Amino acid sequence: MKTNKSSEDYLETILLLKNKIINVRSIDIVNETGYKKSSISIAMKKLRESNYITIDDSGLISLTPSGKTLANKIFNKHNCLKEIFISIGVPKDVAEKDACKIEHCISDESFNCLMEHFKLK
Repeated sequence: MKTNKSSEDYLETILLLKNKIINVRSIDIVNETGYKKSSISIAMKKLRESNYITIDDSGLISLTPSGKTLANKIFNKHNCLKEIFISIGVPKDVAEKDACKIEHCISDESFNCLMEHFKLK
């Protein structure tokens, strides 16, 4: 499945929540993102159907191997882009917002070149 910004954001959010609280449920994603419960429910259904997450009978959400790989890739891009922006003088809050936008549309080729140029590899 081709992913989009919102599905990648949800996967990244699940990854971050799992690192904080381990047992992630939809309500945790609602609380973290501020989105409506119904929106989260629809998104989780799509992610489950695309085999990026599993949801057990008690509502616990887990990343599948492909979901975890994608979430880690997005998280890594986000952190590296933010670090690059801060290193060139962008204020931290702006760097955070810009990295969040760019992480979804930058090609792997351009990202890898940035990593090499800024010696982050």
